[in-house]
Amino acid sequence: MIRKILPAPLDTKYKIIFYEEGSLAKAVASEVVGQNQITVWDIMIPLLFLYNLLKFKRAREAFALNFIFTKKLALEAALDMLKKGQTRQDALNQIEDKTSNILASDKKGIYADKIRQSQMKEIDLLIDHYCNLLNAEGDDYPSLVKSAYQTQNNYATFLHQLKQAEKEVNRAALQTVGKRRAAHEIVSTMEKAAQRMRIAEAEKIF
Repeated sequence: MIRKILPAPLDTKYKIIFYEEGSLAKAVASEVVGQNQITVWDIMIPLLFLYNLLKFKRAREAFALNFIFTKKLALEAALDMLKKGQTRQDALNQIEDKTSNILASDKKGIYADKIRQSQMKEIDLLIDHYCNLLNAEGDDYPSLVKSAYQTQNNYATFLHQLKQAEKEVNRAALQTVGKRRAAHEIVSTMEKAAQRMRIAEAEKIF
């Protein structure tokens, strides 16, 4: 008798995806912070939502939390859409409200509206990606990706779109802080590390 493997429930797939994103964020943070002998403030300047970075004791943890911020918002939105029947527009409106509140509370001018708008474009892309993964069959991350994208080329197309969306967010952040060499170096290292790790993961999956 062949045992039928039931699809993993949405909450389980959510945890699988979030764990994968968290692992990537930590790996990128370790590489960026490890290669650049910088202070917490240096990490804080070029990225997003970092006016409260000094609350964290460890720079790598703060960096990873920042890196995963948009991913978490998009993944939660995708889960609500599939589990609670929330419309895409309602999910996006909730994120708009949340980021608008953060913008309004930023007294240091680190989080600009141009950054927020770039983030919303990234989140819009990620919601589709996470909906695809949450709807896919599988009980681990590789199987979810394979089920959702079918081929390495399809997945590579998404990774390229994500890279471009993240670049737009980072460029907006860099424009906010101006010409600061350390900031540009950090962003460059972060982008290269994330891209290299994602490509390596894709090659393992397919």
